[in-house]
Amino acid sequence: MSTLGIVLTVAGLIVLMIAAVGLFLLPDALTRQHAATKSVTLALVLTLCGAALVAGGPGWWWRVGVIVALLVSTLPVASHMLGRAALQESLASGQPPPPESIDTADPDAGSPPRAG
Repeated sequence: MSTLGIVLTVAGLIVLMIAAVGLFLLPDALTRQHAATKSVTLALVLTLCGAALVAGGPGWWWRVGVIVALLVSTLPVASHMLGRAALQESLASGQPPPPESIDTADPDAGSPPRAG
């Protein structure tokens, strides 16, 4: 079990390093935010499962379950809020938003904010 735990921990660290490089290399806030939330969640789950396998005992799995549940329930909300803030900032500064970020259901999504 400890060999599998070490492999999972190392895999988690590799995914985390790739995410860190992505934060520096990706061009805009939305793609950097995607790299930060999706891959870091995977990296933390791998690292926590590996640590629980190395440490052994049911107490570790209970902690891992709680941490993973908190990550999965809070990171999508935080990611959505950061994405909306980046989009609003680009609209307020006069820069056109990326085409894939415009919500077609909202008729005012691609237009700059109205004064008054």
